[in-house]
Amino acid sequence: MTYEAYLDEVATLLTELYDLDDDSAIKLVVDAQDAEYFSPHDDHPEMRTLERAKSDAVALYTAKKNRTQTQQKQQQRVRGKRPS
Repeated sequence: MTYEAYLDEVATLLTELYDLDDDSAIKLVVDAQDAEYFSPHDDHPEMRTLERAKSDAVALYTAKKNRTQTQQKQQQRVRGKRPS
């Protein structure tokens, strides 16, 4: 599949697997693309498979979830350490 079709597939899988709306799924893919996560996929067409799209969707969602949890923990720590 083309590089663009691959990115579309990853976004579609994000909406199907995690019940994300289209805008959120596209944002995850665009952010990953900006961070050059998909650069190898562009250079190596053999990486653009349906199986790989699913594993990339899972990896992107898991990374976002982990970032969100880390940010929440940091905010809780900051709120707990208010100046007297």
